[in-house]
Amino acid sequence: MPKTALSFHLNGTERSVFVDDGANLLDVLRRGAGDLSPKYGCGQGTCGACSVRIDGELRLACLTLAETVAATHVQTPAGLADGPALHPLQTAFIEGFAAQCGFCTGGMLMAAKTLLVQNPRPSREQVAEAISGNLCRCTGYEPIIDAILAAAARAGVNSL
Repeated sequence: MPKTALSFHLNGTERSVFVDDGANLLDVLRRGAGDLSPKYGCGQGTCGACSVRIDGELRLACLTLAETVAATHVQTPAGLADGPALHPLQTAFIEGFAAQCGFCTGGMLMAAKTLLVQNPRPSREQVAEAISGNLCRCTGYEPIIDAILAAAARAGVNSL
């Protein structure tokens, strides 16, 4: 199968990989770049587990052709923390018991970060809408919404 050279920024670091023509971004991130934080859930764009941010826009990595991210900035859940310092959303999820099995957590965090960058003080309804593309079978969504609102209420979140 033909391979294409692909260069992009992954969580702030320039990366170059060879990708199969037609490969999706999720496979490239997990297999080519070694970033396992976006999860493979459904492979059809319905669960949100593979959510990433591309140039600040929320995208589903399973539905994104890898070639389309050339020269872009891709952020995955692994890129939220600053070394050992957790992102305010991650802290809020831990403190609010918003993750049980953790499978949906990365996608929820990416959706939440995208929302808070655009709207630092969202309403409960806006948070619910922002995470509506992410399926969770464990928490019932309330702890997740509460954690996102708690992170939004903290000082310094505007610098997301």
